[in-house]
Amino acid sequence: MDRETRIAWLVDHYHRPRHRGALADADARVPGGNPGCGDLITMYLKGAGTGDGGGVEASRIAAVGWEGVGCTLSQAAASILAERVNRDHPTFEEILSLPPEQMIDLLGRHIAEARPGCALLALGTLKAAVKTVEMNRKLKAAGHTEAQIRELRLEPS
Repeated sequence: MDRETRIAWLVDHYHRPRHRGALADADARVPGGNPGCGDLITMYLKGAGTGDGGGVEASRIAAVGWEGVGCTLSQAAASILAERVNRDHPTFEEILSLPPEQMIDLLGRHIAEARPGCALLALGTLKAAVKTVEMNRKLKAAGHTEAQIRELRLEPS
C-alpha cells in the first residue's frame, strides 16, 4: 500500500472506527494511556470458553471492543487491531507474542515509526487485557469468587 492510500485508510478508521464500544459481557476492561500525546484507550476483551482446561479454544479471543480519545494514529490503530482480532479470533499466546514491529508495519512504518507510543497503545493495552483474563481465570481455578477477584483487582462492583 502506498503512503497516500495508507493515510486514507488510517483516516477512514479514525472517522469510522470499527468495534468501538464497551462489551457488556467482557472478561476484562483494561485502560491504557500515552501521557506524551494524551491518548486514552480502554480495551474490552471476551475470551472464548471458560478457561477451565478447554485447550486452545478456551484461550482464544471471542471478541474485543474499545473506547478512547486521542490522535488519529492511536484511534485508527485501535480500530484496525479490533477489526483484525474480531475477524481472526487469535489465541492469547498469539496476541502476547505479536511483536510491536508487526503493528508498526501494518500501520505503515513511514507513518508509525515517528510516533510509536501512539501506534502501539492499543496493542499494549490488548496484551494487558489478555494477561488480566489469564490471571482472573487462574484465580477462579484456585477457588476465588468473582467478587474476591474484583476486590483483589480493586475494581468497583
